[in-house]
Amino acid sequence: MSLTKLFAQVATSARIRLGSMAFCVGLALVSSLPVLAQQSSPAQPNAPAQTAQLDVPSETVPAVTQNPAHAPAPSVAGQPALTEQNPQVAPAPASAGPAPAAEIPPAQDQPVVGQAGAASAAVPLPGEMTEDELKRMLVGKQLFLRGGYLDNCLSFNESGMLIGHSPQGSFTLNQIQVDRVHLTKHKVELEGTRFGLHFTGALAYEDPSTAVEPLRITPKKKVVRITIDREQVLVRKAKKDAKSKEKEQKGKPSAPAQTPLLLATAAPPASETMPGPHSPLEATEPSEADQLKAEIAAAPTTERPADPASVTTTFSPVHATNVLRGAIDRIFANGIDDRLIAAMPDFWKHYYQAMAEKADYRPKDPTVLRQNAVDSKARLLTSFQPESNEFAQADAVSGMALYHAVIGPEGKPVEIAVGRPIGFGLDENAVESIRRASFEPAIKDGKPVPVLLDLVVQFHIYSKRTAVASKPEDLSRTSEPILPGPYSLRQQ
Repeated sequence: MSLTKLFAQVATSARIRLGSMAFCVGLALVSSLPVLAQQSSPAQPNAPAQTAQLDVPSETVPAVTQNPAHAPAPSVAGQPALTEQNPQVAPAPASAGPAPAAEIPPAQDQPVVGQAGAASAAVPLPGEMTEDELKRMLVGKQLFLRGGYLDNCLSFNESGMLIGHSPQGSFTLNQIQVDRVHLTKHKVELEGTRFGLHFTGALAYEDPSTAVEPLRITPKKKVVRITIDREQVLVRKAKKDAKSKEKEQKGKPSAPAQTPLLLATAAPPASETMPGPHSPLEATEPSEADQLKAEIAAAPTTERPADPASVTTTFSPVHATNVLRGAIDRIFANGIDDRLIAAMPDFWKHYYQAMAEKADYRPKDPTVLRQNAVDSKARLLTSFQPESNEFAQADAVSGMALYHAVIGPEGKPVEIAVGRPIGFGLDENAVESIRRASFEPAIKDGKPVPVLLDLVVQFHIYSKRTAVASKPEDLSRTSEPILPGPYSLRQQ
């Protein structure tokens, strides 16, 4: 082999080796281009990050931060690590989680969600009765129960009518002092004290206001409780047209809407609730009245109306206020007014009529004579003992009372008037005893005539041995009337 061919073979072998090395180097560069491009390209803030969903426990997946400022810097060869020994750069937190959002306080002029409903519930509607108005109306006033109810727990409906039953007595046992007023959504709650009126000896033509002593009847640590139901005010719902309903139906999610929980009421027939074969099942929204009934049923027993069946509804707060004022006026009298007098028995009407005229009592019949104008005076034939009551005995009410009685020709009292009362319900007992008594009529010109007879009754405090009422006795054979017992009656 010549020297020229040897050099040619060596050159050819060298070219082949250099070409294969260049091919390997190029292949390595091509495979590393994506990695270099990922490290050298800047981050695009607007591009959403895409993360692969891996079924790996959370403890093995490193936390990804959304803020690149808090990301730990990668360690680079030849640079110190970012630790506490290097004060130029702060160390990253151990758990790299998302940075908490800054709390922005709500604006002062915008209501906070969840508090608007509570705030609006405490504010009364325009024209609605407030608790302060009730206090000014009732507390510290001289009130009388118009019905004369003697129970210490009374409930009235929204019209002022008594719910249930209660024994009734004289207005002299029914002066009420209201001490506490509490207004709830469904009723008015009152607490107070009952007083009895003790008249200390004023005649009809004298000023009785200076001779009346109120005495407490309600025992200590006890109160009189009175409740009055309220007419309920409903809020009108805004009516929606067909377009708004259609938009609302389109905007509703597929999940069923949550409705307020209502108490179960009387279920309608199945024909009204089950849809037909071609009619879709539509959810009907309960009416305002149904919501009110459910609300009353869900309320605690102490806050419900005393008679829920009689509660009416209105959309006008002013109307509800007027209804409540009317109920209070039917229950209470602010002092002894004309309506209270008109509801009294006739013997009390005669007394207050004489008081208004500032004169002594005069019978309706002008032909009634006086005792000194007849030939033979009328006189009592039977004795009687009026019943007392526990209130008068507990408060030691005693003294004299004066009554005027018109004795007819038959010897029976046809008209009785209180001349000088004693109060505490004793006048009613005395008048009832006078009606049952028998009298000898007055005689003039040989004929019985009506005459006005004044009767004075003395009331005493009795013990248990003298508490038994005696039967009427015939006094026609005696020269003078017999006056036994703790109550004595004397003719004038």
